[in-house]
Amino acid sequence: MARPPSFRALIGDRGPILIVLLGAGALSSTTGGVVDPIFPEIVESLAIDPRWVGVVASIHILMTALAGPVMGLLADRLGKRPILLTCLVAYGVFGLAGGLATSVPALVASRALVGTASGGLAAASIGWVSALYDGQARTIALGYTASALATASVFFPLLSGALGGQDWRWSFGLYGLALPMAAIASWLLRHDRGGDRANLGQLSTLRRTLGQVPIQVACGGLGLASAFFAVVIIYGPLHFKAAIGATPLLNGEILAARAVGAALMSAFGASRLARWLGTNRAIALGLGAMGLALGTIPLFVDERLILVDALLFGVGFGAVMPNLYDWLSQMAPVSTRSTILALGNGCAALGHFLSPLLLGPIWKYQGTAVFYVAAIAAVAVGGAALGCDRWAAEQLAQRIEEGMGDQP
Repeated sequence: MARPPSFRALIGDRGPILIVLLGAGALSSTTGGVVDPIFPEIVESLAIDPRWVGVVASIHILMTALAGPVMGLLADRLGKRPILLTCLVAYGVFGLAGGLATSVPALVASRALVGTASGGLAAASIGWVSALYDGQARTIALGYTASALATASVFFPLLSGALGGQDWRWSFGLYGLALPMAAIASWLLRHDRGGDRANLGQLSTLRRTLGQVPIQVACGGLGLASAFFAVVIIYGPLHFKAAIGATPLLNGEILAARAVGAALMSAFGASRLARWLGTNRAIALGLGAMGLALGTIPLFVDERLILVDALLFGVGFGAVMPNLYDWLSQMAPVSTRSTILALGNGCAALGHFLSPLLLGPIWKYQGTAVFYVAAIAAVAVGGAALGCDRWAAEQLAQRIEEGMGDQP
């Protein structure tokens, strides 16, 4: 087995480029992280109906799901740089506008526009990173990408919780960080060729790729994992505020603990776990950890146990997402990889949005039962992934033989 490239070899002379791309991707991953710790305060201030709190909280996710594939296609056609820069500016402007909202419709409009910009950031940044590497190097690079995104998810909830403790509107100022980043990106990425347009040829290649079962399975897996994640970040803060009187700062710490677990696993464990156990078994193990953490949320009232439980959930999530994205990348032809990865991100966003839409009535009428339902579903999906282990290996071998995928 070939020795995986070191971090220094992986970076090479691409350090400034990667910093910008990871920064843009991190902003896309914290679109909800800015609002989640202060969402209970927003619900009280704007008098949002309990049944629809999840939908309001995740409207940006729906727009990310819808915009992501379109932005990915545009990134492949027009080049990733113009998409990245435009979406950074839009993200900053519309994000700041949310802090000025005085009604639910105004807040929803702002969140929807931020979600659209977030879809473009994810499509351009993840697609660009994927285009810089091949094979095992790309697997590790995507792991570092997921880790950077998760790391940002540690700090943004903490910052948002601290600012929101004064006034929830102050937290929206964090979106303004996208504006100076747009200026920096415009300068650093002016000569890089990784963001050039791809030669797509006819759209039949894309249609043929989307019709393949492995691509559909990977996208479905991303959607389901994100649906389970939505349960803890939407209903978790509401539950902890009701059960233990959690402040915005404590809710931010709980969200940050999940992000710490995800960051550590994504950077240091996901690729190793996949090499030791196989991709599907690593995904199944991660889903099992997520299910265990979900099922024990209502049982803990001690802050330390709550933080440990949150860390466990993050570790499971960090094992699942990088391996699903890597699987999707390996299955996709190079010419349409940005579009396919953006579609995967869109499916993840769609799963996040549909989760509260489907589980909202359970939360309204049965409360903490929503965590048990999600836990059972996560374990069931993990079992299904374990049962598909041989099929997944055969599909990857077939793609490599056909020259469509990369040797892991």
